[in-house]
Amino acid sequence: MPKLWNETIEAHRRAVRDAILNTTAELAAERGVRSVTMSQVAEEAGIGRATLYKYFPDVESILLAWHDRQITEHLGQLAEIRDQADGPDEQLEAVLRAFAHISRQSRGHHGTELSAFLHRDVRVVRAQQQLHDMIRDLLAEGARTGVFRDDVAPDELATYCLHALTAAAALPSEAAADRLVAVTLSGLRDGHTVPDGRRPTSRHEHHGHHAGYSEH
Repeated sequence: MPKLWNETIEAHRRAVRDAILNTTAELAAERGVRSVTMSQVAEEAGIGRATLYKYFPDVESILLAWHDRQITEHLGQLAEIRDQADGPDEQLEAVLRAFAHISRQSRGHHGTELSAFLHRDVRVVRAQQQLHDMIRDLLAEGARTGVFRDDVAPDELATYCLHALTAAAALPSEAAADRLVAVTLSGLRDGHTVPDGRRPTSRHEHHGHHAGYSEH
């Protein structure tokens, strides 16, 4: 079989699979996961039931595949955005801004039956760990160069970032999400007094300037 023919068949299969994933996710968001049937998916996607069953055995497997695709795309976007920026400061800002916007775009599924179903998926845990590690590594690199604070472990700061910016899902606009990113970054860049009273060295003092400290 010619290579071009094989590529055409593969492209067709990808298109059918994508149509199945998108249709099922939309139906689940509208009607609830338990209300969606394979017959409805086939009808809405414009394919036969026999064809649908060649791709997936049930609605649950379709939704998990859809979620896996979403997670993979988002992690890929964040890694690409990180690599396009220069230095840990710019890289982290770009990644956090993109993550906040992704959180907003996903808000249609938050608080729904679909969201509850998807967040039982082990892929979520793996993706969260990958994103956490990406942010932690940028924070650690920035702390070594005096860009980010070094009085709190990068691992803890990465957790703080992710929890803070997940709140972007509830914000009314992209501008509001950007403001939340700015507030989060200010907490990462400024020196603060830690609980035992020790005052860390700020990036201003690294350059020989006096810096003030504020309690939060």
